[in-house]
Amino acid sequence: MATWTPTLPGGDGPLYERLIGALDGDIRKGALEAGERLPPQRELAFRLGVSIGTVTRAYAEAERRGLITGHVGRGSFVAGHAAPGESGTIDLARNLPPLAPAGRRLAGALAAMARGANLAGLLDYPPPGGFADQRQAGATWLSRVANLEHLNPERIICCAGAQQGTAIALAALCRPGDAVIAEEASFSGIKTLANHMNYRLIPAEMDGEGLTPDGLARAARASGARAAYVLPVQNPTARVMGAQRRRDLAETARKLDLMLVEDDLYAAYATQLGHPPIAALAPERTAYVGGLSKSLAPGLRVGYVIAPPSLHEATLDALRAIAFSAPGLNGMVAAQWIAGGEAFAIFDEVRAEVAARTALARRMLGPALEATPLAASPHLWLPMEELAAERLAGQALRAGVELTSPRTPTLEGAPVRGLRLCLGGPHDLSQLELGLAAVQAALAVPAAGGRHAV
Repeated sequence: MATWTPTLPGGDGPLYERLIGALDGDIRKGALEAGERLPPQRELAFRLGVSIGTVTRAYAEAERRGLITGHVGRGSFVAGHAAPGESGTIDLARNLPPLAPAGRRLAGALAAMARGANLAGLLDYPPPGGFADQRQAGATWLSRVANLEHLNPERIICCAGAQQGTAIALAALCRPGDAVIAEEASFSGIKTLANHMNYRLIPAEMDGEGLTPDGLARAARASGARAAYVLPVQNPTARVMGAQRRRDLAETARKLDLMLVEDDLYAAYATQLGHPPIAALAPERTAYVGGLSKSLAPGLRVGYVIAPPSLHEATLDALRAIAFSAPGLNGMVAAQWIAGGEAFAIFDEVRAEVAARTALARRMLGPALEATPLAASPHLWLPMEELAAERLAGQALRAGVELTSPRTPTLEGAPVRGLRLCLGGPHDLSQLELGLAAVQAALAVPAAGGRHAV
C-alpha cells in the first residue's frame, strides 16, 4: 500500500518514534497487511511534512523491531505483527541452543568459582592470548568436538565469542575497503562486521555442500580479494562440507594465495561425520574460529581463535586494539566445565534435545525442508523464492511466530533462496510444535494466482 499516509499520534516523543507507533498501530488494526509495500521514504516525508531523516530513522528502527523488511531497489514491506492478545512470539529466528542443560549447572559452577583459591587473580589483565587454563580448556574442547587433534594451547587465542574471534582474525588480514569473500548466504554477523569495518563483501556461489571451489576462485579473480570467510557447517542452510570439498577449498586457496577465516561454530553438531577442519588441511593460511555459543550457551561469550603462525602476533595485536586483552572471568565457567567434563555432559543433553527438535520439524514440514546430514541441527532451511519467503515470514509473524527475515543472511546482489528456521529458541518441544504448526499453516496458504508458498 504505497499510498499509506499515517496520522501521527500526539505527544512529546521524537517524531520518528511517533511514526513507528502509527505504523505499529495500523499493522495491529489490519490497515496494513503483511507483504504490503510502504511509500518511499522521500515521498512519505513530503506527505507528512517531516524531514527525510525522520522517516529514514523510523524505517530503520521498524525493521530492527521486525515490523518491516527493507530491500535495496524494491522498497520496504510490512512484515506483520504478533496476533493481538498474545503475550509474545514464539522465537524461531534466533539461533541458540536449548539453555536448560547449562542453566541447571550454572549455580554450581559459580559456587565452585567462589571457592577458588585464585579467584582474585581473574581481576588482573590476562596474558596476551588468555589465562593458561582457559587456553588449555579451548584446546581440549576443540580437539574433542572439532576433530582438531594435537593442539598446542599456546596457539589458542581466547576471545569474547566467535564474533569477536572473526573480527580479530579479519582485522589481522584486512584493512578498510578490502574485499572479503563469503558464501552468497552466510551468517548475518559477517554482514554487520563488514559494514562496520568497511570491508567489501563479495558473494561466492554455493551448492549442496556450501561454498564451491569454482565460486571461490571466480569471486577472488573478479574482486582481487585476498581473504574469504568460510562456514564448513553452513548457516543459514545447514549444509555441510564433505571432506573432499574441504580439501578442494584448501587447494584452491593455496593456488590463489587466499587466506581463509574458518568459522566452525557448529562443529560440535558435525563431530561424528569425521570431517577435518580446513585449518587442519591448510594451517598456514587458515584462521580457525570456534566457540561455545551454539553448543553450550551464548551468554558465556567464550570463543577461540587459532591463527596461522605467520599471523599469530597480528591477531593478538587486533585483540589488543579491539578489547585490549582476552576475557578473564567469563571464560572461567567454561574452563571449569571443560576441565571437569561438565561441558561435554551439557552438550550431550543439548544435542539430544536438538535431535528431538530436528526430528519434530522433519515430521511436521517434511519435503518442504532441505535435507541436511546433521541428525541434530540447530537450524533448518526452507528453500523458496524471495516473495514466497517474505509472505511466509509475514504470515507466521501475524500468527505469533518470528522467523529470520529472508534477506538477513543473504549478501547484497545474491538471490534469496529460502527461510531459516531456528529450533533452539522455544522453551520446549510443545512450544516448538506450536511454532512449527504456524509455519505449516502458512506454507499451505496459496499465494496470488493460486500458487502455494512452496
